[in-house]
Amino acid sequence: MINYYEELPQEEQRKVTEVIGQLYRQTFLLERRYDRKTKRYQLNRDYYECGRHLEFIRAYFAIMDIEVMENSQMGVIYIRGEQVLGEKLPKLATFYILILKLIYDEQMSAVSTSVNAVVSLGEIHEKLGSYRLLPRQPSVTEIRRCLGLLKRYQLIEPLDSLEETDGQSRLIIYPTVNVVLMGDDVRALIETYTEGEEEDDESGV
Repeated sequence: MINYYEELPQEEQRKVTEVIGQLYRQTFLLERRYDRKTKRYQLNRDYYECGRHLEFIRAYFAIMDIEVMENSQMGVIYIRGEQVLGEKLPKLATFYILILKLIYDEQMSAVSTSVNAVVSLGEIHEKLGSYRLLPRQPSVTEIRRCLGLLKRYQLIEPLDSLEETDGQSRLIIYPTVNVVLMGDDVRALIETYTEGEEEDDESGV
């Protein structure tokens, strides 16, 4: 493994090191990401750089007991394992992910020619309300923090500025949300949260 790396040109070594660091920090690498400036999807060079050296990168992460997975259909390379310690998500961000997954599944079942879905913030909050997961309207600060967090982990891409958090603000849902949660897991989690809210209501908390 060391020989493979040392035999690479210096510039290629630098790129591989950067890709490994990015994958470890972000968990996911997307093949295509939306660029707000050009309003088009752009190919992600890091994704292809990772793909070129995938066996080496897999061997590297295996030392830490971390698996490197590739889903070429969704265009995602990601890591998984007990050693993958993600940032502790606030409750609102967790609820957002649950709803984003439900909406993603709904849109993908209707359209088979795309791996990305688009949703408005208003639609997310409406669905949260229908599942009784949003007992109060979150503050603008909470919303911005959650959206920034989900953007950093490449679960979403805001089509509008994060300064704009009204109901019309649109978000791209990346296929990475499909890796985070399976459909059945989402419904089970929603039921758990809903039951918890009902118990709180009954106890007067």
